[in-house]
Order: sequence, then C-alpha cells, then structure tokens
Amino acid sequence: MNLSWLQIFRMGLVQMCLGAVVVLTTSTLNRLMVVELALPAVLPGLLVGLHYGIQITRPNWGFLSDTSGNRTRWIIGGMAVLAAGGWMAALGVVMMETQFGAGLALSILAYALIGLGAGASGTSLLALLATACAARRRAAAATITWLMMIAGIAITAGTVGAFLDPYTPALLLRIVGIVSLGAVVLTTLAIWGIEARTGAQPLKADGPMRFREGLAEIWAEPEARNFTIFVFLSMTAYFMQELILEPYAGLVFGMTPGQSTQLSGAQNGGVFLGMLTVGIAATGLRLGSIRHWVVAGCLGSAMSLGVITALGASGVASALVPAVVLLGFFNGMFAVAAIGAMMALAGQGRGSREGTRMGLWGAAQAMAAGFGGLVGAAAVDVMRRVMVADAPAFGAVFAFEAALFVLSALLALRVIDHGRDRGAATLVPGE
Repeated sequence: MNLSWLQIFRMGLVQMCLGAVVVLTTSTLNRLMVVELALPAVLPGLLVGLHYGIQITRPNWGFLSDTSGNRTRWIIGGMAVLAAGGWMAALGVVMMETQFGAGLALSILAYALIGLGAGASGTSLLALLATACAARRRAAAATITWLMMIAGIAITAGTVGAFLDPYTPALLLRIVGIVSLGAVVLTTLAIWGIEARTGAQPLKADGPMRFREGLAEIWAEPEARNFTIFVFLSMTAYFMQELILEPYAGLVFGMTPGQSTQLSGAQNGGVFLGMLTVGIAATGLRLGSIRHWVVAGCLGSAMSLGVITALGASGVASALVPAVVLLGFFNGMFAVAAIGAMMALAGQGRGSREGTRMGLWGAAQAMAAGFGGLVGAAAVDVMRRVMVADAPAFGAVFAFEAALFVLSALLALRVIDHGRDRGAATLVPGE
C-alpha cells in the first residue's frame, strides 16, 4: 500500500519539527553567544560545524533502521534525542554567562546530540518515505516535506523571536523546552501507525550483521557509489556561495548589513518558488522527469552564477537582487529534484537497504555542506590577495562553483534516468 497524500503531509510534520528544533541552535543561540555574551563568532560556528560533522553517522542510523524491522522507533527516538540536545544547548548558553567552562562542555555534548538525533530521525524518515511513496508522487512528496521543514524554520524563528523579548535566561529555557517537547509529541502523533498501515516495515535481519558489512554491500553497487559522488559534488557547489554572497554584496555593491540580509531572504524566497515549481510541474502537470529537473536546476544555477559574476564586473547593483532570486529558484529546483531522485534510487539494488543508502547520501550531503562553505570562503580569501579588485576575486570563485554545477549536470545524466514513469527516476543500469 502506497502513502496517501494525508500520510505524506503527516511525515512532512516530522520534517517541520526537525527544522523547528535545529533553527533554535543555528539562529537564536548563535545570536545570544555572539551579541549578549560577546563571544567570538567562531565559537557557535564550530558548534554548528560539530552538529554537521556528527551527521557522518547517518549511514549507521540508516543501517539500524533497515535491520531492526521498525523505522518508526528510530524516527521518534531520534527526535527525542534532538529535542534533548536542543534544550541542553540552551542551558549551556545560560551557564556560559557564569560558568563558561561548564557551559561550553555542556554545549559540546548538546550539539553532538543534535547531530545524532537529526541523523537518526531524518534518515529513518526519508527511508520510510522512499519505501512507501509511489513513484509518481515522489517529486511532490519531496516538495511537501521540504517546504514544511522551511515553514517550521520560519514559523519557529518568528514566534520565538516575538516571545523572547524582553530576554531572560529563564524565559529562554522555558520557550526552548516548549518547542522541544512539542516537537517530540507532534512527531509521535504524526508518524504513529503509518509504517504498519502501509506495510513498509523493513525485514528484520535473520542473524547478526555488522554495519561495515552492510555499508560495504551498498558501496559495492556502482549505482549507489556513483550517486554518492554526484550528491557530494553537487551539494559542494550548492553550499559554496553560502558564506560569500553577502560579503560580495557589501564589498562590491556597497550594500549595508540590512540590505545584504534582505538579499539572503530574497534568495530563500527563490528557493521556495523553485521547490514549489518542481512539485507542481512534475506531479500535477506531469512535465518532465526527475532527471530533467535535476539537470535544469544545475545548469540554471550555473547560468545564474554567471550573471551574478557579470554584474560585479559591470557594477549594476539594481540587478543583483533579481539575479540572486533566480539563483535561489534554480537552487530550489535542483535541491528538491535531487531529494526526489534519492527517494527513487534508495529502493534500487539489494533489498531492504533504503535506510543505509539514504544515510550514505545524507552523510555525503552533510560533509558537502561544511566542505563547500569552507572552500568558498577560503578561495575568496586567496583570490582577494592575488587579484587587485574584489569583483574579479569573487567572480573567479563563482565561476568555479558554476563549473561544478555543470559537471554535476553531466554526472546526473549518467547516473539518473527518467524511467518509464513520468516524474519517476531510476538508475541507469551498469553505470
């Protein structure tokens, strides 16, 4: 039995809860450490980096969900660990004000739990979605779940910001506690019974199998291995501009901090539209396959980066916002189509290994997020020393990022095929 639209929406609620808890650590607690506690910005940056780095364990969680005979327990359990880590992270910030060493130690533990919880819950959720979702609904399912995650981030950030004034440590702990507990309760209510009703439980392992053996089986599949390379390459390109776009706007176009922040908001608006377009076009209108949307998103992103580079050379500041919105649009198109491809490809190859495959690709994505941002920022520093002006220095990095997107599009043509169903995706045999 395939997932109904209501069940897909319910699974989207879990993604919304994931986004709601994580955004507290990446925005609210980040700001408190830098502004209220006057700590170096690198400290919250390293803590967030720890949360991403821990997610290299995603294949482990996927393997456990594959071999346990039940993914629901890992979704709920992972959310509980994530919620506990979120509240402990808030407590760590409060403790830093009077007991910095103890607060920092608690924060390190908390961010590690956040990474573990997000990996366990998110990977198991995607594995269940990949197992039970009909091929024709995968693009729409990816769109729904990711848009709901974005909604969770936006709603939580806005609501917490409104209730947190005037700020007190006790109020922070109370609000984070409500959000964290609410995420666990809503996740439990949303996911309960879906796995059993769809008959999507993975087969419980007959005998003991070690994680390394299970991962080796997946890595031995050329299709899974090639798709892992595609995910890492394309997501590196996706995240390269994350830390340099706002500095580019300030240094080259003279934008104020407020204006560059609005530029980032405009880009996210474009991401939202790009995701929505794929969901409507691929499922509602049955236009194109997932492979077509992945390739179009990669090539469109490369083109947009070329436009942004050209604007720096010409100094036409008025066109920067539309160009960044266009970049966000194609980024969103690529991202949601790539998630749809992951869901489709997770069921290919050896049976009952959807979780391990989703975990492997999730780990590649998490590593690319950290690696891409670091490479982009470091490359700009180097190019600004080599070149005489900021515009060509940033432009060189954007051009390299565009080349990665083009390479990713070519790789997608080799790894992903449109399959027999419109809106579906299958691996190209023998790649």
